[in-house]
Amino acid sequence: MKERTSEVVAYLGLGSSLGDRLQNLQKALQRLTKTGDITIEKVSPVYESPHLGREPEDAWRYPPHLNAVVKIRTCLTPVALLERIQYVEAEGGRERNISWGPRTIDIDILLYADEEIRTEQLKIPHPEIANRAFVIVPLWDIAADLLLPDGRRLGQLMASECIQRQTLRRCAQTLAGWQGA
Repeated sequence: MKERTSEVVAYLGLGSSLGDRLQNLQKALQRLTKTGDITIEKVSPVYESPHLGREPEDAWRYPPHLNAVVKIRTCLTPVALLERIQYVEAEGGRERNISWGPRTIDIDILLYADEEIRTEQLKIPHPEIANRAFVIVPLWDIAADLLLPDGRRLGQLMASECIQRQTLRRCAQTLAGWQGA
C-alpha cells in the first residue's frame, strides 16, 4: 500500500442493506482498522434510508439501507485507501453483480483532506455528496462546521430542499465500541 508522509483526515460513508446490517457496518469498521494505517476518530449515529437505485421503484423493491459516516486519519494515498476499502467490502461479502443493487457493505470515500480528484477510478469529493441525506445528515452529526472543497458549508446542504425532502430515520446512537458524535 502506498502511503503519504503525513496523516490526512478523510470521511467515509458506509451502507448496508443485506443480512445483519448493523453487524455488517460494525465489522467493516473493524476490518478498516485491522492493519493500523487507518484510525477512526468519530462515528456518526446510524440512519435508515430507503434503497437508492436507478429506478424509482427500487426503493420498494430492495431492502432499506443502514448508513453511517466515519471520520478517519490515514497516511494511505487516496488510491491506496480505495484499494483497502474494496478489500474490506470483498471480505464483507460485497458482490458487484447488480449495479446500484442491494449489498452487504458499501463504503465510499466522501472527502479526502481538501483534495479534488476526478479520474475514472476515483472521484473525490464523492459526486453525489450534496444530494444524499443519508450522507449529509450523519456527516453533519460529526463535522457540522465542515467546509467542502467547493466552498459550500454543510449547513447550506442540510437546509436544501433536496436533503429536506428525503426520508431518513435515526435508528442507533452509534455503532458499538466506536466513539460517537
